[in-house]
Amino acid sequence: MFTSFSTALSALDAMSTAIDVVGNNLANLNTPGFKDSTTYFRDLVTESLGAGLGETQVGFGTGTPMTIRHFTQGAIQSSTGVLDAAIAGDGFFVVANSQGNQLYTRAGSFQVDITGTLRTNTGELVQGWTAINAATGHVDTNMAIANIVVPVGGVKQPVATTNMTLDLNLNSAAAADATSDHSETIRVYDTLGSSHTLTVSFAKTGANQWSYAATIPGEDVSGGTAGTPVAISGASGTLSFGSNGQLTSPANGTPIPIAITGMADGASDISLNWNPYTLAGVGRITQFGQPSAPEASSQDGSPASQLTRVGLSNGGVLLAQYSDGTQVVVGQVAMANIRNPESLIASGNNNYQASALTATPAIGVPNTGGRGDIQGGSIESSTVDIAQEFTNLIVLQRGYQANSRVITTADTLSQETINLIH
Repeated sequence: MFTSFSTALSALDAMSTAIDVVGNNLANLNTPGFKDSTTYFRDLVTESLGAGLGETQVGFGTGTPMTIRHFTQGAIQSSTGVLDAAIAGDGFFVVANSQGNQLYTRAGSFQVDITGTLRTNTGELVQGWTAINAATGHVDTNMAIANIVVPVGGVKQPVATTNMTLDLNLNSAAAADATSDHSETIRVYDTLGSSHTLTVSFAKTGANQWSYAATIPGEDVSGGTAGTPVAISGASGTLSFGSNGQLTSPANGTPIPIAITGMADGASDISLNWNPYTLAGVGRITQFGQPSAPEASSQDGSPASQLTRVGLSNGGVLLAQYSDGTQVVVGQVAMANIRNPESLIASGNNNYQASALTATPAIGVPNTGGRGDIQGGSIESSTVDIAQEFTNLIVLQRGYQANSRVITTADTLSQETINLIH
């Protein structure tokens, strides 16, 4: 009978621990990336009473309960933070604390500090890659992960135009005289980022034949006269079309070179290619029985521009957006896949650290090697189910009350036994 005291006390202690777990779950109901824990009870060794082996067994109560964290997928909600991210699927963001220890988290509320270093909202350093492969122009993810440092308030270097295209139709019904004249303009950039407006003029010279010539404003080149266009040397010739209105000359694969020398602003000479064909080999300039009109134009240059913001897009790619509207990839967030995440130890601030039982994390880019995807502009919600936690709380409360009654009953019986002496 007297073992019932320790038995019931072990139950009270276990119930208290389980209630603490429920309380922690409910406290983190709104914590991004939080994973709820479940308490598992286990009995203690039993004592066999009487001569018969195992005919009468009395247990000694319950041991300290085990807690297991369930890394199930939380709901993904849209966020207004440009650096917020959520993981859809398995995996963790990799971060480093102030001691340099590698930690793992599912909470993707990131921010940039004054030095441009990407951190969690609790100060840990987000790990990934920022080195750009010169050959491919993409982030080199074959290197070791490191702190992600993004541009802050920088100026993007101008890019001189090296290629341009013009998509338009020339009227096949036009007469071969001045009434057929048609011109298109396109803005290009020099090495200093200054813009220059090129004018390409077209005139019909015969059946299925058109001439073209490119000019630049006189004030843009040395020796030119303001307000008077200057013909660009070598940027003139003839376009030929077939009976179906498709461009036949110049032939596909022979872009038209345009060289502009003696820039008035001191920039290097502009040397670009005008390609009248698409990558599929279809002429961008046609001759149909419709009025001469433009369709589209493009060029690959850009002026110097200010950094406006840095955002995290899908796939964990960090993009720097500049005032001219261009976006440049400046980093890639790393992800870790851990085969047995239940073995991780919570270290606070939504972070986990590896234990002695944790498998070696496999670090790489999202959507590879069993790693999930990263969704930008989103946050993963807590996996706590408030209805389930309230149910658990009621059950644990009843269990605590029942074991309290065991103690009071055992105390009454012990008093009755003592009174037998008197």
